[in-house]
Amino acid sequence: MDLFEKIAANRGPLGIHSHYAHGYFAFPKLEGEIKPRMIFRGKEVLTWSLNNYLGLANHPEVRQADAEGAAEYGMALPMGARMMSGNSNLHEQLENELAEFVMKPDCMLLNFGYQGVVSIIDAMVGRHDVIVYDAESHACIIDGVRLHAGKRFVYVHNDMASLEKQLERAKRITDETGGGILVITEGVFGMSGNQGDLRGVVKLKEKYQFRLFVDDAHGFGTMGTTGAGTGEEQGIQDGIDLYFSTFAKSMASIGAFVAGPENVIEYLRYNMRSQIFAKSLPMPLVVGALKRLELLRTRPELKENLWTIVRALQSGLREKGFNIGTTTSPVTPVLLEGQISDATQVTFDLRENHGIFCSIVVYPVVPKGVIMLRIIPTASHSLDDVAITIKAFEAVQEKLSKGLYSKAEVPAGLQN
Repeated sequence: MDLFEKIAANRGPLGIHSHYAHGYFAFPKLEGEIKPRMIFRGKEVLTWSLNNYLGLANHPEVRQADAEGAAEYGMALPMGARMMSGNSNLHEQLENELAEFVMKPDCMLLNFGYQGVVSIIDAMVGRHDVIVYDAESHACIIDGVRLHAGKRFVYVHNDMASLEKQLERAKRITDETGGGILVITEGVFGMSGNQGDLRGVVKLKEKYQFRLFVDDAHGFGTMGTTGAGTGEEQGIQDGIDLYFSTFAKSMASIGAFVAGPENVIEYLRYNMRSQIFAKSLPMPLVVGALKRLELLRTRPELKENLWTIVRALQSGLREKGFNIGTTTSPVTPVLLEGQISDATQVTFDLRENHGIFCSIVVYPVVPKGVIMLRIIPTASHSLDDVAITIKAFEAVQEKLSKGLYSKAEVPAGLQN
């Protein structure tokens, strides 16, 4: 079959809905300044779908640093990959400060989070090594694991008995091949909001002699006493061998980093293909990241404000009988029962009639029959925002329980 014909015949599990989803349910356009209230299709909406945890996206000091960095350096400097011609004192300064903040000996900047995780996995393991990873790992981890030429085993989410069973299988293989074992999990899982059982994983390290790689995209800046992440939160930061996070969440920017032992980070600098063959992070992004990290270190009220909103939102939802799963982080999933057709109506009702914009997640990301409204609280939200949102969710839940959404048709005219 011709490749284009094959694509036309199978649009994928999400793509099959693109004829009515595009521009509204998928690829929506939020306009205006980044803040709790933005403009969607000409109307103001209360927005809960931006990973701007600490409210830094429009912080005046951040905006000033970004502008000054762009004015002084432009977006082109430095030209070339870090290894060839794209290094600078500021890149190295940011790496040193990040390493110190997350309590690791060394650190390496990465251009993008998704690309970085895939490339770290690719560089760290060979065909004689075995990967063991959590079943609910982010897509970037899954794609990195798919590149692995050796064996890989998945364990039931946060189930230490399942992990140990897979480690036993992995060890039998590495005893024969002479390879090593890499366990991969997340600090905070971005859909459920629960923390990875890092304590449980670390307890198994002595018995099975593996290395632990943690993707803490949602934990960096939000978890732990200082904001150093989920490892700090659980008191096992030293047990994490490779610590990764992106700038796209708490830092409200572009880029990422990986931190760990000096010799391992040096190895990655010379072996991560996605960095060796890619242009260096532009200087304004580095300057802006330095300012953002400074604020993470020196303004604890940012994280305190975030958690004030998180506690109010999550306790309020629970008090009203909503199922928010097992979250122990700012990520707040609201789980409802319904089909994809119900989900479209719920989304439409929230946005058009209640002025609430949040991400909606359906099968195949969650099981059939489940609708997840994914809420991302930020330090910029207010307690009034929380109250308005809970009231809107109550109205939607009542309609859903009465089956009113199932009787309605998909709203017409939602395409661009």
